[in-house]
Amino acid sequence: MADPRGFLEVGKHEAAYRPADERIHDWADVYAHEDALRTLDEVAEQGRRCMDCGIPFCHSGTAGCPLGNLIPEWNDLVRRGRWDAASSRLHATNNFPEFTGMVCPAPCEAACVLSISEATTGGSVTIKRIEKTIAEQSWAEGFIHPEAPASRSGRSVAVVGSGPAGLAAAQQLTRAGHVVTVYERDDRIGGLLRYGIPEYKLQKSDIDRRVSQMRAEGTEFVVGCDVGTDLTVEELRSRHDAVVLAVGALVARDNLVPGRELDGVHLAMEHLVPANRECEGDGPSAITAAGKHVVIIGGGDTGADCLGTAHRQGAASVVQLDYNPALPSDRDDTRSPWPTWPLVMRTSSAHAEGGERRFEVAVQRFVGDDAGHVRTLVLAEVEVRREADGRRVVTPIGDEFEIRCDLALFAIGFEGVERGPLLAGLELEPNGRGALSCGSDWQTDAPGVFVCGDAHRGASLVVWAIAEGRSTARSVDEFLMGSSDLPSPVRPATLPLSVR
Repeated sequence: MADPRGFLEVGKHEAAYRPADERIHDWADVYAHEDALRTLDEVAEQGRRCMDCGIPFCHSGTAGCPLGNLIPEWNDLVRRGRWDAASSRLHATNNFPEFTGMVCPAPCEAACVLSISEATTGGSVTIKRIEKTIAEQSWAEGFIHPEAPASRSGRSVAVVGSGPAGLAAAQQLTRAGHVVTVYERDDRIGGLLRYGIPEYKLQKSDIDRRVSQMRAEGTEFVVGCDVGTDLTVEELRSRHDAVVLAVGALVARDNLVPGRELDGVHLAMEHLVPANRECEGDGPSAITAAGKHVVIIGGGDTGADCLGTAHRQGAASVVQLDYNPALPSDRDDTRSPWPTWPLVMRTSSAHAEGGERRFEVAVQRFVGDDAGHVRTLVLAEVEVRREADGRRVVTPIGDEFEIRCDLALFAIGFEGVERGPLLAGLELEPNGRGALSCGSDWQTDAPGVFVCGDAHRGASLVVWAIAEGRSTARSVDEFLMGSSDLPSPVRPATLPLSVR
Protein backbone atom coordinates (compact mmCIF):
# COMPACT_ATOMS: atom_id res chain seq x y z
CA MET A 1 0.00 0.00 0.00
CA ALA A 2 1.02 3.64 -0.32
CA ASP A 3 3.19 5.49 2.20
CA PRO A 4 0.62 7.27 4.43
CA ARG A 5 3.14 9.90 5.56
CA GLY A 6 5.00 10.36 2.28
CA PHE A 7 3.65 13.79 1.36
CA LEU A 8 4.34 14.99 4.92
CA GLU A 9 7.97 13.90 4.86
CA VAL A 10 8.95 14.46 1.21
CA GLY A 11 8.83 17.86 -0.50
CA LYS A 12 7.77 18.31 -4.10
CA HIS A 13 10.71 18.43 -6.53
CA GLU A 14 10.18 18.91 -10.25
CA ALA A 15 12.68 17.77 -12.89
CA ALA A 16 15.49 20.30 -13.32
CA TYR A 17 15.92 22.31 -16.51
CA ARG A 18 19.27 23.03 -18.11
CA PRO A 19 20.35 26.67 -17.58
CA ALA A 20 18.45 28.99 -19.93
CA ASP A 21 21.59 30.74 -21.19
CA GLU A 22 22.94 27.33 -22.22
CA ARG A 23 19.90 25.68 -23.76
CA ILE A 24 18.91 28.57 -26.07
CA HIS A 25 22.06 27.85 -28.10
CA ASP A 26 21.02 24.33 -29.11
CA TRP A 27 17.99 22.18 -29.84
CA ALA A 28 18.68 19.49 -27.25
CA ASP A 29 16.24 18.43 -24.53
CA VAL A 30 15.52 21.33 -22.15
CA TYR A 31 15.72 19.03 -19.14
CA ALA A 32 18.99 18.43 -17.33
CA HIS A 33 20.39 14.91 -17.68
CA GLU A 34 21.66 14.26 -14.20
CA ASP A 35 23.26 11.22 -12.60
CA ALA A 36 20.89 8.35 -13.46
CA LEU A 37 20.99 6.56 -10.10
CA ARG A 38 20.49 9.77 -8.13
CA THR A 39 17.58 10.69 -10.38
CA LEU A 40 15.95 7.28 -9.89
CA ASP A 41 16.31 7.55 -6.12
CA GLU A 42 14.84 11.06 -6.13
CA VAL A 43 11.91 10.04 -8.34
CA ALA A 44 11.25 7.03 -6.10
CA GLU A 45 11.06 9.46 -3.18
CA GLN A 46 8.57 11.56 -5.16
CA GLY A 47 6.49 8.40 -5.59
CA ARG A 48 6.16 8.24 -1.80
CA ARG A 49 4.06 11.42 -1.90
CA CYS A 50 1.17 9.59 -3.63
CA MET A 51 -1.49 8.75 -1.04
CA ASP A 52 -3.36 6.09 -3.07
CA CYS A 53 -6.56 8.07 -2.49
CA GLY A 54 -9.88 6.30 -2.10
CA ILE A 55 -11.10 8.18 -5.17
CA PRO A 56 -8.01 8.99 -7.28
CA PHE A 57 -9.18 11.95 -9.36
CA CYS A 58 -5.79 11.98 -11.14
CA HIS A 59 -7.00 9.30 -13.54
CA SER A 60 -10.60 10.45 -13.83
CA GLY A 61 -11.35 11.14 -17.49
CA THR A 62 -13.55 14.14 -16.73
CA ALA A 63 -10.91 16.02 -14.73
CA GLY A 64 -7.62 14.13 -14.72
CA CYS A 65 -6.01 11.82 -17.27
CA PRO A 66 -8.31 10.85 -20.18
CA LEU A 67 -6.24 7.70 -20.71
CA GLY A 68 -7.24 6.41 -17.28
CA ASN A 69 -3.57 5.93 -16.40
CA LEU A 70 -3.17 3.76 -13.29
CA ILE A 71 -1.23 6.51 -11.57
CA PRO A 72 -1.42 5.41 -7.92
CA GLU A 73 -0.33 1.90 -8.92
CA TRP A 74 2.80 2.89 -10.80
CA ASN A 75 3.64 5.58 -8.27
CA ASP A 76 3.74 2.92 -5.57
CA LEU A 77 5.74 0.54 -7.77
CA VAL A 78 8.30 3.30 -8.36
CA ARG A 79 8.42 3.96 -4.61
CA ARG A 80 9.37 0.31 -4.12
CA GLY A 81 11.93 0.31 -6.94
CA ARG A 82 9.80 -1.98 -9.16
CA TRP A 83 10.58 -0.17 -12.41
CA ASP A 84 9.76 -3.20 -14.57
CA ALA A 85 6.29 -3.55 -13.07
CA ALA A 86 5.78 0.23 -13.19
CA SER A 87 6.58 0.14 -16.90
CA SER A 88 4.04 -2.62 -17.44
CA ARG A 89 1.27 -0.73 -15.63
CA LEU A 90 2.07 2.52 -17.42
CA HIS A 91 2.07 0.92 -20.87
CA ALA A 92 -1.21 -0.85 -20.08
CA THR A 93 -3.01 2.46 -20.66
CA ASN A 94 -0.57 4.66 -22.62
CA ASN A 95 1.17 3.62 -25.84
CA PHE A 96 3.62 6.53 -25.80
CA PRO A 97 4.37 7.75 -22.25
CA GLU A 98 7.60 9.44 -23.34
CA PHE A 99 5.49 11.76 -25.54
CA THR A 100 3.04 12.70 -22.80
CA GLY A 101 5.84 12.82 -20.22
CA MET A 102 7.44 15.59 -22.27
CA VAL A 103 4.59 17.65 -23.74
CA CYS A 104 1.43 17.02 -21.71
CA PRO A 105 0.38 19.89 -19.40
CA ALA A 106 -0.57 17.22 -16.83
CA PRO A 107 -4.29 17.59 -16.03
CA CYS A 108 -3.63 14.62 -13.72
CA GLU A 109 -1.56 16.87 -11.45
CA ALA A 110 -4.25 19.56 -11.41
CA ALA A 111 -6.73 16.88 -10.27
CA CYS A 112 -4.38 15.36 -7.67
CA VAL A 113 -5.92 15.43 -4.18
CA LEU A 114 -2.73 17.03 -2.86
CA SER A 115 -3.40 20.07 -5.06
CA ILE A 116 -6.57 20.97 -3.12
CA SER A 117 -4.52 22.92 -0.58
CA GLU A 118 -0.97 23.38 -1.84
CA ALA A 119 0.01 25.49 1.15
CA THR A 120 -0.73 22.53 3.42
CA THR A 121 0.36 19.60 1.26
CA GLY A 122 3.24 21.13 -0.70
CA GLY A 123 1.44 20.62 -3.99
CA SER A 124 0.48 17.72 -6.24
CA VAL A 125 2.48 14.57 -6.80
CA THR A 126 5.02 15.08 -9.63
CA ILE A 127 3.11 12.64 -11.82
CA LYS A 128 4.49 13.91 -15.14
CA ARG A 129 8.09 13.63 -13.92
CA ILE A 130 7.51 10.09 -12.64
CA GLU A 131 5.83 9.08 -15.91
CA LYS A 132 8.71 10.50 -17.95
CA THR A 133 11.27 8.70 -15.80
CA ILE A 134 9.44 5.36 -16.05
CA ALA A 135 9.43 5.72 -19.85
CA GLU A 136 13.14 6.57 -19.97
CA GLN A 137 14.01 3.71 -17.63
CA SER A 138 11.86 1.33 -19.68
CA TRP A 139 13.92 1.99 -22.79
CA ALA A 140 17.22 1.96 -20.89
CA GLU A 141 16.50 -1.40 -19.24
CA GLY A 142 14.95 -3.03 -22.31
CA PHE A 143 11.47 -3.35 -20.82
CA ILE A 144 9.95 -2.13 -24.11
CA HIS A 145 9.90 -4.56 -27.00
CA PRO A 146 7.71 -5.31 -30.04
CA GLU A 147 4.40 -6.97 -29.17
CA ALA A 148 3.44 -8.73 -32.40
CA PRO A 149 0.07 -10.54 -32.39
CA ALA A 150 0.01 -14.31 -32.03
CA SER A 151 -2.31 -14.63 -35.04
CA ARG A 152 -3.68 -12.50 -37.86
CA SER A 153 -7.35 -11.70 -38.49
CA GLY A 154 -7.05 -11.39 -42.25
CA ARG A 155 -8.65 -7.94 -42.06
CA SER A 156 -7.00 -4.77 -43.30
CA VAL A 157 -7.21 -1.25 -41.82
CA ALA A 158 -5.99 2.07 -43.21
CA VAL A 159 -5.02 4.83 -40.80
CA VAL A 160 -4.78 8.20 -42.51
CA GLY A 161 -2.45 10.45 -40.53
CA SER A 162 0.49 9.58 -38.29
CA GLY A 163 0.10 11.95 -35.36
CA PRO A 164 -0.44 10.60 -31.84
CA ALA A 165 -4.06 9.57 -32.49
CA GLY A 166 -3.20 7.70 -35.69
CA LEU A 167 -0.15 6.00 -34.18
CA ALA A 168 -2.10 4.89 -31.09
CA ALA A 169 -4.96 3.50 -33.19
CA ALA A 170 -2.53 1.75 -35.54
CA GLN A 171 -0.54 0.10 -32.74
CA GLN A 172 -3.66 -1.16 -30.98
CA LEU A 173 -5.17 -2.55 -34.19
CA THR A 174 -1.91 -4.23 -35.22
CA ARG A 175 -1.67 -5.90 -31.82
CA ALA A 176 -5.28 -7.07 -32.26
CA GLY A 177 -4.12 -9.00 -35.34
CA HIS A 178 -5.17 -6.76 -38.22
CA VAL A 179 -2.98 -5.69 -41.12
CA VAL A 180 -2.59 -1.96 -40.60
CA THR A 181 -1.19 0.59 -43.03
CA VAL A 182 -0.53 4.17 -41.90
CA TYR A 183 -0.63 6.75 -44.69
CA GLU A 184 1.20 10.04 -44.12
CA ARG A 185 1.43 12.85 -46.68
CA ASP A 186 4.63 14.27 -45.15
CA ASP A 187 8.02 12.72 -45.77
CA ARG A 188 8.38 11.47 -42.20
CA ILE A 189 6.08 9.86 -39.65
CA GLY A 190 4.80 11.81 -36.66
CA GLY A 191 2.39 14.52 -37.80
CA LEU A 192 2.49 17.54 -35.47
CA LEU A 193 4.68 15.56 -33.08
CA ARG A 194 7.31 15.68 -35.83
CA TYR A 195 6.85 19.06 -37.46
CA GLY A 196 4.75 21.09 -35.01
CA ILE A 197 6.37 20.53 -31.62
CA PRO A 198 9.94 21.91 -31.51
CA GLU A 199 12.91 19.59 -31.17
CA TYR A 200 13.94 20.98 -27.77
CA LYS A 201 10.51 20.08 -26.41
CA LEU A 202 10.24 16.60 -27.94
CA GLN A 203 13.29 14.87 -29.35
CA LYS A 204 12.36 13.32 -32.69
CA SER A 205 14.52 10.29 -31.91
CA ASP A 206 11.74 9.36 -29.45
CA ILE A 207 9.28 9.17 -32.37
CA ASP A 208 11.71 7.16 -34.50
CA ARG A 209 12.18 4.67 -31.67
CA ARG A 210 8.44 4.04 -31.38
CA VAL A 211 8.00 3.77 -35.15
CA SER A 212 10.72 1.10 -35.19
CA GLN A 213 8.83 -0.80 -32.51
CA MET A 214 5.61 -0.55 -34.51
CA ARG A 215 7.29 -1.72 -37.72
CA ALA A 216 8.63 -4.75 -35.86
CA GLU A 217 5.08 -5.50 -34.68
CA GLY A 218 3.85 -5.46 -38.28
CA THR A 219 2.45 -1.97 -38.83
CA GLU A 220 3.19 -0.71 -42.34
CA PHE A 221 3.96 2.93 -43.09
CA VAL A 222 3.58 4.82 -46.36
CA VAL A 223 4.97 8.37 -46.42
CA GLY A 224 4.63 11.05 -49.07
CA CYS A 225 1.09 9.87 -49.84
CA ASP A 226 -1.70 12.45 -49.84
CA VAL A 227 -4.77 10.24 -49.59
CA GLY A 228 -7.49 11.50 -51.88
CA THR A 229 -4.94 12.67 -54.45
CA ASP A 230 -1.97 10.28 -54.65
CA LEU A 231 -4.24 7.44 -53.56
CA THR A 232 -7.87 7.86 -54.51
CA VAL A 233 -10.69 7.23 -52.07
CA GLU A 234 -11.89 4.38 -54.28
CA GLU A 235 -8.47 2.72 -54.10
CA LEU A 236 -8.32 3.27 -50.36
CA ARG A 237 -11.73 1.64 -49.79
CA SER A 238 -10.96 -1.26 -52.11
CA ARG A 239 -7.68 -2.07 -50.33
CA HIS A 240 -8.95 -1.91 -46.76
CA ASP A 241 -11.87 -3.20 -44.72
CA ALA A 242 -11.95 -0.12 -42.48
CA VAL A 243 -10.48 3.37 -42.47
CA VAL A 244 -9.45 5.55 -39.53
CA LEU A 245 -9.20 9.29 -40.16
CA ALA A 246 -6.58 10.83 -37.89
CA VAL A 247 -5.85 13.80 -40.13
CA GLY A 248 -5.66 16.46 -37.43
CA ALA A 249 -7.15 19.95 -37.39
CA LEU A 250 -4.58 21.80 -39.46
CA VAL A 251 -6.53 24.79 -40.76
CA ALA A 252 -4.94 27.66 -38.86
CA ARG A 253 -6.99 30.60 -37.65
CA ASP A 254 -5.94 33.87 -39.30
CA ASN A 255 -6.56 37.58 -38.70
CA LEU A 256 -6.89 39.62 -41.88
CA VAL A 257 -6.09 43.01 -40.36
CA PRO A 258 -4.68 45.74 -42.62
CA GLY A 259 -1.12 44.91 -43.65
CA ARG A 260 -1.58 41.14 -43.22
CA GLU A 261 -0.24 40.69 -46.77
CA LEU A 262 3.18 42.20 -45.95
CA ASP A 263 6.32 40.08 -46.13
CA GLY A 264 7.33 38.88 -42.70
CA VAL A 265 3.76 38.24 -41.46
CA HIS A 266 3.13 34.50 -41.15
CA LEU A 267 1.06 31.82 -39.50
CA ALA A 268 2.84 30.00 -36.67
CA MET A 269 3.13 26.70 -38.51
CA GLU A 270 4.88 28.46 -41.41
CA HIS A 271 7.64 29.16 -38.90
CA LEU A 272 7.63 25.95 -36.82
CA VAL A 273 7.54 23.39 -39.64
CA PRO A 274 10.65 24.60 -41.51
CA ALA A 275 12.46 25.05 -38.18
CA ASN A 276 11.79 21.40 -37.38
CA ARG A 277 12.83 20.39 -40.88
CA GLU A 278 16.13 22.19 -40.36
CA CYS A 279 16.67 20.14 -37.20
CA GLU A 280 16.03 17.03 -39.33
CA GLY A 281 18.85 18.07 -41.66
CA ASP A 282 16.72 19.39 -44.53
CA GLY A 283 18.60 22.68 -44.84
CA PRO A 284 18.15 26.21 -43.46
CA SER A 285 14.67 27.45 -42.65
CA ALA A 286 13.34 30.02 -45.12
CA ILE A 287 11.54 31.82 -42.28
CA THR A 288 13.97 32.56 -39.46
CA ALA A 289 13.94 34.87 -36.47
CA ALA A 290 17.71 35.41 -36.60
CA GLY A 291 18.54 39.05 -35.80
CA LYS A 292 14.89 40.12 -36.02
CA HIS A 293 12.44 41.81 -33.69
CA VAL A 294 9.76 39.14 -33.42
CA VAL A 295 6.13 39.58 -32.33
CA ILE A 296 4.04 36.49 -31.57
CA ILE A 297 0.28 37.03 -31.59
CA GLY A 298 -1.35 34.48 -29.30
CA GLY A 299 -0.69 33.46 -25.72
CA GLY A 300 -1.12 29.67 -25.91
CA ASP A 301 1.16 26.67 -26.33
CA THR A 302 1.78 27.26 -30.04
CA GLY A 303 2.87 30.81 -29.26
CA ALA A 304 5.24 29.49 -26.59
CA ASP A 305 6.69 27.04 -29.14
CA CYS A 306 7.33 29.96 -31.51
CA LEU A 307 8.96 31.82 -28.63
CA GLY A 308 11.40 29.02 -27.82
CA THR A 309 12.17 28.55 -31.51
CA ALA A 310 12.83 32.29 -31.97
CA HIS A 311 15.26 32.26 -29.01
CA ARG A 312 17.23 29.42 -30.58
CA GLN A 313 17.32 31.10 -33.98
CA GLY A 314 18.88 34.21 -32.43
CA ALA A 315 16.06 36.75 -32.40
CA ALA A 316 17.02 40.32 -31.45
CA SER A 317 13.89 40.58 -29.29
CA VAL A 318 10.63 38.70 -28.82
CA VAL A 319 7.25 39.98 -27.62
CA GLN A 320 4.27 37.66 -27.11
CA LEU A 321 0.81 39.26 -27.20
CA ASP A 322 -2.43 38.08 -25.61
CA TYR A 323 -5.73 39.97 -25.74
CA ASN A 324 -6.86 38.28 -22.52
CA PRO A 325 -5.98 39.72 -19.09
CA ALA A 326 -3.11 38.12 -17.21
CA LEU A 327 -4.29 35.21 -15.08
CA PRO A 328 -3.57 34.95 -11.34
CA SER A 329 -0.71 32.79 -10.11
CA ASP A 330 -2.98 30.78 -7.77
CA ARG A 331 -6.19 28.86 -8.45
CA ASP A 332 -9.42 30.84 -7.99
CA ASP A 333 -11.91 28.31 -6.61
CA THR A 334 -14.85 30.40 -7.81
CA ARG A 335 -13.72 30.19 -11.46
CA SER A 336 -11.93 26.85 -11.65
CA PRO A 337 -12.50 24.78 -8.51
CA TRP A 338 -10.52 21.62 -7.86
CA PRO A 339 -10.34 19.12 -9.60
CA THR A 340 -10.99 21.05 -12.82
CA TRP A 341 -8.17 22.56 -14.86
CA PRO A 342 -7.01 25.68 -12.98
CA LEU A 343 -7.11 29.03 -14.78
CA VAL A 344 -3.70 30.31 -13.66
CA MET A 345 -0.70 32.00 -15.24
CA ARG A 346 1.59 29.39 -16.78
CA THR A 347 5.26 29.85 -17.53
CA SER A 348 6.80 27.39 -19.98
CA SER A 349 10.49 26.68 -20.37
CA ALA A 350 10.46 29.10 -23.34
CA HIS A 351 9.10 31.97 -21.22
CA ALA A 352 11.88 31.40 -18.70
CA GLU A 353 14.41 31.90 -21.52
CA GLY A 354 13.48 35.52 -22.14
CA GLY A 355 11.14 37.71 -24.12
CA GLU A 356 8.29 39.96 -23.05
CA ARG A 357 4.64 39.07 -22.50
CA ARG A 358 1.96 41.75 -22.98
CA PHE A 359 -1.67 41.23 -22.04
CA GLU A 360 -4.95 42.95 -22.97
CA VAL A 361 -3.63 44.20 -26.30
CA ALA A 362 -4.65 43.36 -29.85
CA VAL A 363 -3.26 43.97 -33.34
CA GLN A 364 -4.88 46.82 -35.25
CA ARG A 365 -2.67 46.83 -38.36
CA PHE A 366 0.81 46.16 -39.72
CA VAL A 367 2.94 48.91 -41.25
CA GLY A 368 5.55 48.08 -43.89
CA ASP A 369 8.47 49.74 -45.65
CA ASP A 370 8.74 50.68 -49.32
CA ALA A 371 9.84 47.13 -50.18
CA GLY A 372 6.65 45.67 -48.73
CA HIS A 373 8.21 44.17 -45.60
CA VAL A 374 6.64 44.62 -42.17
CA ARG A 375 8.48 47.10 -39.93
CA THR A 376 6.07 48.04 -37.15
CA LEU A 377 2.95 46.68 -35.52
CA VAL A 378 0.12 48.96 -34.34
CA LEU A 379 -1.55 47.79 -31.13
CA ALA A 380 -4.35 48.98 -28.88
CA GLU A 381 -5.36 48.08 -25.37
CA VAL A 382 -8.53 46.02 -25.47
CA GLU A 383 -11.33 44.64 -23.34
CA VAL A 384 -12.66 41.11 -23.90
CA ARG A 385 -16.25 40.21 -23.09
CA ARG A 386 -18.59 37.33 -23.86
CA GLU A 387 -21.90 37.83 -25.63
CA ALA A 388 -25.00 35.93 -24.52
CA ASP A 389 -24.46 33.40 -27.31
CA GLY A 390 -20.91 32.73 -26.06
CA ARG A 391 -19.24 34.75 -28.79
CA ARG A 392 -16.03 36.54 -27.71
CA VAL A 393 -15.93 40.26 -28.52
CA VAL A 394 -12.64 42.18 -28.39
CA THR A 395 -13.09 45.97 -28.12
CA PRO A 396 -10.28 48.58 -28.25
CA ILE A 397 -10.43 50.85 -25.21
CA GLY A 398 -7.13 52.75 -25.32
CA ASP A 399 -4.95 54.78 -27.64
CA GLU A 400 -3.05 53.05 -30.41
CA PHE A 401 0.72 52.63 -30.17
CA GLU A 402 3.48 51.05 -32.28
CA ILE A 403 6.13 48.45 -31.55
CA ARG A 404 9.04 47.32 -33.72
CA CYS A 405 8.34 44.19 -35.76
CA ASP A 406 10.43 42.44 -38.44
CA LEU A 407 8.69 39.07 -38.10
CA ALA A 408 5.08 38.56 -36.95
CA LEU A 409 3.65 35.13 -36.18
CA PHE A 410 -0.05 34.39 -35.74
CA ALA A 411 -0.51 31.63 -33.15
CA ILE A 412 -4.22 32.08 -32.47
CA GLY A 413 -5.50 28.55 -32.84
CA PHE A 414 -6.91 26.20 -35.45
CA GLU A 415 -10.28 26.07 -37.16
CA GLY A 416 -10.58 22.39 -38.03
CA VAL A 417 -9.86 19.75 -40.64
CA GLU A 418 -8.74 20.58 -44.15
CA ARG A 419 -11.36 20.20 -46.84
CA GLY A 420 -10.19 18.45 -49.98
CA PRO A 421 -10.43 15.33 -52.16
CA LEU A 422 -10.33 12.93 -49.18
CA LEU A 423 -13.39 14.32 -47.41
CA ALA A 424 -15.16 14.99 -50.71
CA GLY A 425 -14.59 11.42 -51.84
CA LEU A 426 -15.97 10.09 -48.55
CA GLU A 427 -18.88 12.57 -48.74
CA LEU A 428 -18.00 13.95 -45.31
CA GLU A 429 -18.58 17.58 -44.35
CA PRO A 430 -17.05 19.20 -41.24
CA ASN A 431 -19.51 20.33 -38.59
CA GLY A 432 -19.91 23.83 -37.18
CA ARG A 433 -16.70 23.45 -35.15
CA GLY A 434 -14.75 22.46 -38.27
CA ALA A 435 -14.40 18.88 -36.98
CA LEU A 436 -15.78 15.54 -38.18
CA SER A 437 -18.77 14.19 -36.31
CA CYS A 438 -19.18 10.55 -35.36
CA GLY A 439 -21.47 8.20 -33.49
CA SER A 440 -20.84 6.61 -30.12
CA ASP A 441 -18.72 4.00 -31.92
CA TRP A 442 -16.43 6.67 -33.50
CA GLN A 443 -17.87 5.82 -36.95
CA THR A 444 -18.61 8.71 -39.29
CA ASP A 445 -21.54 8.95 -41.70
CA ALA A 446 -19.38 7.01 -44.19
CA PRO A 447 -19.79 3.30 -43.33
CA GLY A 448 -16.55 1.70 -42.16
CA VAL A 449 -14.83 5.08 -41.79
CA PHE A 450 -13.90 6.14 -38.26
CA VAL A 451 -12.41 9.36 -36.86
CA CYS A 452 -10.28 10.24 -33.84
CA GLY A 453 -7.98 12.88 -32.39
CA ASP A 454 -8.00 16.52 -33.42
CA ALA A 455 -9.99 15.70 -36.56
CA HIS A 456 -12.89 14.78 -34.29
CA ARG A 457 -12.18 16.86 -31.22
CA GLY A 458 -10.60 20.01 -32.59
CA ALA A 459 -7.07 21.09 -31.71
CA SER A 460 -6.34 19.62 -28.29
CA LEU A 461 -3.74 17.72 -26.27
CA VAL A 462 -1.52 14.79 -27.20
CA VAL A 463 -2.95 12.82 -24.28
CA TRP A 464 -6.49 13.24 -25.64
CA ALA A 465 -5.32 12.19 -29.11
CA ILE A 466 -3.83 8.97 -27.74
CA ALA A 467 -6.98 8.28 -25.70
CA GLU A 468 -9.22 8.75 -28.74
CA GLY A 469 -6.93 6.65 -30.93
CA ARG A 470 -7.10 3.78 -28.44
CA SER A 471 -10.88 4.03 -28.13
CA THR A 472 -11.38 4.17 -31.89
CA ALA A 473 -9.20 1.08 -32.30
CA ARG A 474 -11.58 -0.88 -30.10
CA SER A 475 -14.58 0.25 -32.17
CA VAL A 476 -12.83 -0.69 -35.41
CA ASP A 477 -11.95 -4.11 -33.95
CA GLU A 478 -15.60 -4.63 -32.97
CA PHE A 479 -16.73 -3.52 -36.43
CA LEU A 480 -14.43 -6.05 -38.09
CA MET A 481 -14.71 -8.97 -35.66
CA GLY A 482 -18.01 -8.52 -33.80
CA SER A 483 -16.30 -8.10 -30.40
CA SER A 484 -13.06 -6.75 -28.99
CA ASP A 485 -10.77 -7.12 -25.99
CA LEU A 486 -9.10 -3.77 -26.61
CA PRO A 487 -9.62 -1.02 -23.98
CA SER A 488 -11.68 2.10 -24.62
CA PRO A 489 -10.72 4.98 -22.30
CA VAL A 490 -13.19 7.56 -23.64
CA ARG A 491 -16.46 7.76 -25.57
CA PRO A 492 -17.49 10.64 -27.87
CA ALA A 493 -20.73 11.31 -25.98
CA THR A 494 -18.92 11.92 -22.69
CA LEU A 495 -16.02 14.11 -23.83
CA PRO A 496 -15.56 17.27 -21.75
CA LEU A 497 -14.19 20.50 -23.17
CA SER A 498 -10.51 20.50 -24.10
CA VAL A 499 -7.91 21.69 -21.62
CA ARG A 500 -6.72 25.04 -23.01
